[in-house]
Amino acid sequence: MAETLPYGAWRSPITSDLIVAETIGLGGVLVDGADIYWTESRPSESGRNVLVKKDSGDVTPAPFNVRTRVHEYGGGAVTVHQGTVYFSNFSDQRLYRLDPAGAPQALTPEPTSGTGWRYADGAIDAVRQRWIGVREAHGAGQVDNAIVAVDPTTPSAGRVLVEGSDFYAAPRVSPDGTRLAWLSWDHPNMPWVGTELWVGEFAADGSLASRRRIAGGDDESVAQPGWSPDGLLYLISDRNGWWNLHRCDVSGDAIVRPICPHAAEFCPAQWVFGQSSYAFLSASQMVCTYGEGGRTVLAMLDLATGKLTPLVLPFSEFGSIKAAGGRIVCGVGSPTGPGAIAVIDPESGAVETLRQSSAAAADPDLQRYFSAARHLEFATENGVTAFANYYAPHNRDYAAPEGEAPPLVVKCHGGPTSSASSSLSMGIQYWTSRGIAVIDVDYGGSTGYGRAYRERLKGNWGVVDVDDCVNAARHVAAEGLADSARMVITGGSAGGYTVLAALAGRDVFKGGASYYGVSDVAALARDTHKFESRYLDWLIGPYPQEEALYRERSPLTHADKLDCPVIFFQGSEDRVVPPNQTEMMVEALRRRCIPCGYLLFAGEQHGFRRAENIKRALDAELYFYSELVFRTRLSF
Repeated sequence: MAETLPYGAWRSPITSDLIVAETIGLGGVLVDGADIYWTESRPSESGRNVLVKKDSGDVTPAPFNVRTRVHEYGGGAVTVHQGTVYFSNFSDQRLYRLDPAGAPQALTPEPTSGTGWRYADGAIDAVRQRWIGVREAHGAGQVDNAIVAVDPTTPSAGRVLVEGSDFYAAPRVSPDGTRLAWLSWDHPNMPWVGTELWVGEFAADGSLASRRRIAGGDDESVAQPGWSPDGLLYLISDRNGWWNLHRCDVSGDAIVRPICPHAAEFCPAQWVFGQSSYAFLSASQMVCTYGEGGRTVLAMLDLATGKLTPLVLPFSEFGSIKAAGGRIVCGVGSPTGPGAIAVIDPESGAVETLRQSSAAAADPDLQRYFSAARHLEFATENGVTAFANYYAPHNRDYAAPEGEAPPLVVKCHGGPTSSASSSLSMGIQYWTSRGIAVIDVDYGGSTGYGRAYRERLKGNWGVVDVDDCVNAARHVAAEGLADSARMVITGGSAGGYTVLAALAGRDVFKGGASYYGVSDVAALARDTHKFESRYLDWLIGPYPQEEALYRERSPLTHADKLDCPVIFFQGSEDRVVPPNQTEMMVEALRRRCIPCGYLLFAGEQHGFRRAENIKRALDAELYFYSELVFRTRLSF
């Protein structure tokens, strides 16, 4: 029989030790003929990323770390072709070649003082036997991006094929080796605002003899170009208000045509390189994923008729879609089981699990402590509907006293153009299994609900996101799902900014946690990295022309109105949101004697990867709330 204890005082088997010891991050899937690879991020190895091959184990040896810093967020750090691996190594950002049974060999120059090159999003030009990808050159206070070719037989920084734009992504070689497709965009656009898709034809010397723009512009976001086996160019565009699949015959009329118009998103925002939301099983059949109602669906698409046929599977999220031998290889997630790399038979629906992110999360006994997401729609400002995933407290060993409502943690995702996930998060279960409700908010600006929903945040960062998080909390409190006197708010990066803006501008939350959050948006505009250096033009307005608005939107400006406990977490080597952003706010609160915690993690960047730091942050946040907000007997 369940013991009766107040919400927040329940003892849970989901400890921080279990989370960091048992959980790994599963990255992009790669297919090379019949061989299947994926990457793993291992907190127990200080967050080292390792390339793993099915049936063979680790491919990249220690201490190599398969991770690129192009755009700071990285992605697309590894390419495999006929058994040979090309990867970016985190410590020096050089491109390496690793032959079967060989040792990694550097293909690009060693960085010198103040100068270096970073590489990402590679593809193999099999005709000319070279790697083609994105290069980001750092030197003399300037960052230049280009698409380059690297000859494995003649190591160099790379031969420039395309340059002149601020950013590039997704260089893809056509099956016959005659053409290259790529994406480009320029400041102040971000890739989910406006990109261009280009195609060029290779000359005899390997350069691009001609090029033309196929799609895109300032008001159209194009993503994930790819060639079908029969040489047609496919792309995802939001020209109809949703990221939908399109196709173009670049050998013919070059007109971009939609394949299956649908009020759903067929890809996420392009924060990282190497995303893959579709794959070709043949020239006539595609497998793709799309988002609806807070979850994603895996479906078969008949390319002749445009008929979309969802597959019935026990998962709520799919990513890194690849095809091998008529089967689907991808990353999967579910509300009640661990994330995994899986092979799916599209005919029978049979699933083979290759790797799970957490062995503990697969334990049926532990799963009895899990709380599944409930997708909510709620009213927010100006008659608009917003969205969130709500997780009720759940622990098989405990019940709360009759009539008691639980404390609430409001989660703000980063980006801010990102989205909440319905897949199992052991971090969320850490809270719910202790009797603390969680609501993960898809505030205006989040992806997954069409371009118009994303554009709610245009010029309104610090307003719309705050409104939606406040209204989400009020909604669940009004429904009896949370105690309005014990609500806190937590978030990282852009989500950390929303936390601080909500705490300084609204009297709703009784405490909060900012993970590497922004406190002074003007300082961020002056100090952040190239990829996001003009993002604030879209989120707030051009700087310094709108300097007064930047001051008004900065939580630091309103620190004198923040009167509740706050705990801060920061990486010492964060280039996206530098430590001074956190330290300015901490100092302002300490001057006023506001209860305030600050944990600075040496060697961490934007997001924590080391097991000991993940553990310490989880436990510190729980302890902080329990002592200063929830007022419950703490049970780890």
